[in-house]
Amino acid sequence: MSTTVQSKLDAALSGPAFEKRIRRRNAKDSVAKFGISIGGMSVIFAVLLIMFFLLYVVMPLFVPPTMEKNVEYVVPGGTSEKSLYYGVDEYQSSAIRFTESGKLIGFKVDDGTINFSDSLPLDGATVTAYTVVDEIKQIIALGLSNGNVLFAQYGYDVSYPDDVRTISPKVTFPFGEEPLEVADGKISLLAVKASDSEIRLAYQVEGFKTIAVNEYTKTESMLTDSISLELETQGQFESNIEGKWLMLDTSGRNLYVISKEGIADYYDIAGIEEPKLIQHVNLLKEGEQPSVIRFLLGDYSLMIGTNKGNVYQWFPVRDEQNDFSLKEIRKFEVSDSEIQSIGIELARKGFAVTDENGDFHLLHSTSERRLGTLSAIENAPANMVTMSPRADGAIVETSGGKLVHFDIENEHPDVSVSSLWGKVWYEGYEEPTYTWQSSSASSDFEPKFSLMPLTFGTIKAALYSMLFAVPIAILAAIYTAFFMDKATRQWVKPSVEMIEALPTVILGFLAGLWLAPYMEANLPGFFAILLILPIGIILFGFAWSRMPENIRLMIPVGRRAVVMIPVIVFLGWFALQLSSPIEDSLFDGNMRQWLTVSAGIDFDQRNAMVIGFAMGFALIPTIFSVTEDAIYNVPSYLVNGSLALGASGWQTLVGVVIPTASPGIFSAIMLGFGRGVGETMIVLMASGNTPLTEVNIFEGMRTLSANLAVEMAEAEVSSSHYRVLFLSGLVLFIFTFFFNTLAEVVRQRMRRKYGSL
Repeated sequence: MSTTVQSKLDAALSGPAFEKRIRRRNAKDSVAKFGISIGGMSVIFAVLLIMFFLLYVVMPLFVPPTMEKNVEYVVPGGTSEKSLYYGVDEYQSSAIRFTESGKLIGFKVDDGTINFSDSLPLDGATVTAYTVVDEIKQIIALGLSNGNVLFAQYGYDVSYPDDVRTISPKVTFPFGEEPLEVADGKISLLAVKASDSEIRLAYQVEGFKTIAVNEYTKTESMLTDSISLELETQGQFESNIEGKWLMLDTSGRNLYVISKEGIADYYDIAGIEEPKLIQHVNLLKEGEQPSVIRFLLGDYSLMIGTNKGNVYQWFPVRDEQNDFSLKEIRKFEVSDSEIQSIGIELARKGFAVTDENGDFHLLHSTSERRLGTLSAIENAPANMVTMSPRADGAIVETSGGKLVHFDIENEHPDVSVSSLWGKVWYEGYEEPTYTWQSSSASSDFEPKFSLMPLTFGTIKAALYSMLFAVPIAILAAIYTAFFMDKATRQWVKPSVEMIEALPTVILGFLAGLWLAPYMEANLPGFFAILLILPIGIILFGFAWSRMPENIRLMIPVGRRAVVMIPVIVFLGWFALQLSSPIEDSLFDGNMRQWLTVSAGIDFDQRNAMVIGFAMGFALIPTIFSVTEDAIYNVPSYLVNGSLALGASGWQTLVGVVIPTASPGIFSAIMLGFGRGVGETMIVLMASGNTPLTEVNIFEGMRTLSANLAVEMAEAEVSSSHYRVLFLSGLVLFIFTFFFNTLAEVVRQRMRRKYGSL
C-alpha cells in the first residue's frame, strides 16, 4: 500500500468525524439490540399473559364449593307432627312446610318467623301417602285415608310494602280443592306424573297387593279456566313383592315397585290396560337395605340411599335387542352411617344427602364429585334436606326439632377431570361414552362436557390433511429446489406461495358447498385418482424416456415438470370419468349405500376425506415454502463435492441434500401440523361439526378451534359451559406449545447430527 493511500486511510479512520460515525453506529446498534430484546420479551410476556388469562378463567371449575351454616332455630309449627315436605323460594327468603295432618306452615328462612298458616281441605281424612308430581312446577299429590288424592301446588306472592321485597308462601289446587276419588280404601303407596295433557297415577290400597294405574286427561273449563281430570284408562296388576316405595318416572311409562329389602319390580305401563313386568332385580348387595329413594332431576335416575351410608344410582338401559333393564350406574360412598334423606337440585344433576350422624353432604352425579361435608347437628340424625331452587342453599330438619339453613356457593359441580377426559355413563345411554353436548332447552338436561371427542377431532383433521399435504408439498419442494431450473423456479415458487393468501373461509365455503357433494356423487372416481394418477405418471415418464432424444432435448430438464401439468389434469379427469362405471360394476350403482348397508360403514357427506383435501390444499404452501428454502439453501460446495466424487443426482439428493436440509424439512412439517391443529374455518364449514371419536374417514369431526367458534358466542358468561370452552382453548394452547417444543428439540438434534456435512 502506498504512503498516500495509507495516509488517507488513517485520516478516514481517525479524527472527530470518524469518532462521530462510530458513536452513531454504536448508538444504532444499542437501540437495535434494545428494541429486539424488548420485542422478544414482549412476545414472551404476551404469550404468558394469554396463558395466565386462560388459567384465570378456567381455575374456578376446579375450586371446591364453600358451605357454611347460616342459622339454626326450632322447626316452625313445632315437632308434634311429622314433616312431609319442604319448599323454598328461589331467593331463600321464605319457605313452606307440609305436615302429615295437612297443616301448611310458611316461615321466613332467616329466622323461622311464621308468616303463613293454613290447612289442606282433607274433609276429615288423614294423609297416608304423598309424592312429588313435578318438582319444578312445585306440585305434590297426597294420598288420603279415604282413598282420595289431593293435588296441591305451592308458590310465593311477591309484594313491595315500603319498597321492601316481601315474599309470602301460598298454596293453590291446580285441579280443584275437591280431592280426586281414586280408591275405596286407605292409599298406602302413591306415584303420580303429569304431562301437558294427561296425568298418570299409580297407587296401592293398604292390605292389598294390587297396584292400580289410572290415566286422566286434563280438561280446561272455557268459563272459569279451571282444569278438571277425567278418567280415561284404568289398569292393574298383582305385585309380587311387598312394596315400600312406588316410583313412576317422568315418561309415565316406567313404574318401579321396591320393597324394604331393596328388591325391585320394573314394569312397563305404556299400555296401561296390560302392564308388563320387565325385570325383577335386587338393587343392593346382601346386608344392605334402602333407607330412602328419590328421583334425580328429570325423574329418570333412581337415587337409593342405604343403611350402610352409600348412595346408588340406577336407571333403565337399552340393550342391543332394544329391551330395557335397570342397571347400577354409580356408587357414592357418602358416610359410615345410615342415609336419612336425599334432596335434589332443581337445575342440575346434583344432590344433597343427610345421614344418621347429622352430617350434610353435597354431591354431583355426572361428574361423580363429592363436593363437601358439613355437620348439621352433632351426633343426631338429620331427617330431611331440601335444596333451594338455585342450589345456593339448603334447609335441614334434624331429629332434635331444629331447622338448619346452609348457605352454599357451588358454581361448577358438573365438571371434573373424569367427566372431561374419561368415559361417562349419561342418562339414557347404552354405555359409558365420550360425549360433547353442551346445551338443551330442558332443565333436566345432563350437560356433557367431554373434551375427548374435540381433541380427537382436532388430531384427526390435522392428520388426514397432513396425509394429503406432506407428500405433495415435500416432493414438489424437492423437485423445485434441486431439479428445476432457476428461471422456472422464480415463477413456480411465488405461485405456490400465493395460494397461502387465499382466505380459509373461502376454502371452507367451497369445500362445504361444492367439494363435499361433488365428492359424494363421484366417490369411486376420487379413489380411482389415488391409483390412476401415480401409475399414469410413471407410464408417461417411461414413455418420455423412450422418445427420440431430439424431441426430449427440445424441453430442458429443469422445465420438464411443466409438461406434466396437462398430463396430471388429464389423468384426474379420466379417473373421475371412471366413477360411474366403477360404481355400477362394483357397488350396485351406489357406493354410499353399499358402504352404509353392506360394509356397515357410516357415511356423512361432510367428512374427514373432504377435510383432508380442503385443509391439505391450504397446508401445502406452508410446507412447500419452508421445505423448498431448506433444500435450496444447502451449500453448493456440498452438492458439487458429491457430484465430483461420482455420485449421481439422486444419490446426492438422498445422501447429502436431504440429510442436510432435514431440520428445515421437519420444521416445515411441524409448521403445517401446527396450522392444521389451529385451523378453524375450513373444519367449521366442511366437517359436519359432529363431535365423534371415530377414525372412519367417511365421518366428520369437531375440532377444539371450531367448537370455540361455534359455541363461544352463545355461552353464558362465567357458566360451566363458558369456562370449559376456555379450557378447550387452553388445551389447544398447550397442545400447540408441546408439539412446537418437541419439534424444536428434534430439529436441534438433527442439526447437530447433520451439521458437520
